[in-house]
Amino acid sequence: MENQSSTTRKKKSQRKDEILQALALMLENQESKITTASLAKKVGVSEAALYRHFPGKAKMFEGLIEFIEDSLFTRINLIIKEQNATLVRCEHLLTLLLGFAEHNPGLCRLLTGDALVGEDEELRNRITRLFDRIESQIKQILRETEIREGKKVALSTTAAASMLLAIVEGRIVQYVRSGFRRPPTHEWPVQWQHLAEGLVV
Repeated sequence: MENQSSTTRKKKSQRKDEILQALALMLENQESKITTASLAKKVGVSEAALYRHFPGKAKMFEGLIEFIEDSLFTRINLIIKEQNATLVRCEHLLTLLLGFAEHNPGLCRLLTGDALVGEDEELRNRITRLFDRIESQIKQILRETEIREGKKVALSTTAAASMLLAIVEGRIVQYVRSGFRRPPTHEWPVQWQHLAEGLVV
């Protein structure tokens, strides 16, 4: 039987999740200016209750970014562990990013920085570091091509990784700009095949 403190912790965790889910939904609806008052109304609590869980809006955005980081890098590590071929690893990693974006439209506005205009600069820096980590992971995959497969990447690993990530980022930007009507995975398999043909030689 759970003790009282354990039950209280679980309830607090559930409430924090509810707040973050409500914030993600408001981002998806592209509400121009999200305030703690509008968020509290969406969740159905007072502003004071919000502040019991998060000291400010920046911490709420930080919670969503942590969710993005945990979700992506947990799965990226699985891809690296389970797949050996360079092109398969790259395809799975890039498809993961596009699929995650498609299923979490509100979070795309964080990934593009669109929702962070006027917010704490550290939040934008954290998104930059997130993409830097992903690019570094792609570079590492490409660097191992010769060792694992005796093949070479057609471009320098830096140029190739930058190109692949730019394509994914561009598709996420298109998704946001279209009001989430243009799915980032649309026609991706065909486009990836075209990219893959010239990537490794």
